[in-house]
Amino acid sequence: MMEKEIRELQPGEFPLAETVWTHYRGQKADPTRERIFGVFVDGVLAATARCTLHSGGLEMDCVFTLDEYRGSGYAKEAVQMLLDECGSETIYIHSTLPLIGFYGRLGFEPIPESRLPASIKERFLFCFGEMAGCNVAPMMRNSGDRAQ
Repeated sequence: MMEKEIRELQPGEFPLAETVWTHYRGQKADPTRERIFGVFVDGVLAATARCTLHSGGLEMDCVFTLDEYRGSGYAKEAVQMLLDECGSETIYIHSTLPLIGFYGRLGFEPIPESRLPASIKERFLFCFGEMAGCNVAPMMRNSGDRAQ
């Protein structure tokens, strides 16, 4: 029987998340403004979700599951814990187009780029006002919204 644990990572464990993210654009973790939630399977960090505090609000990203753990709902469990812990405030995300339905079921709704806080939008300036052309859709989840 496998052992599963869903919890927030301690700052000293952030390198574990960075190792997972090497498969995902080589993101780095910053314990001064980020909280990372993960699903550990038999002691291995299998899935993550990160909540970052920007000057304009909260952004969720790095929702990622290692290939060998995909299809078991771990990403959803990591996101749900993030929402339970951080969801009293509005959270913004940049969803890939195929995942709009996944995030929609968790209470996120598509929004026009113009509604993104500047500090979050600027992370996607490479899209030059054409997020859909970059396969990205901005979404937000209002504080207190519950998953369906």
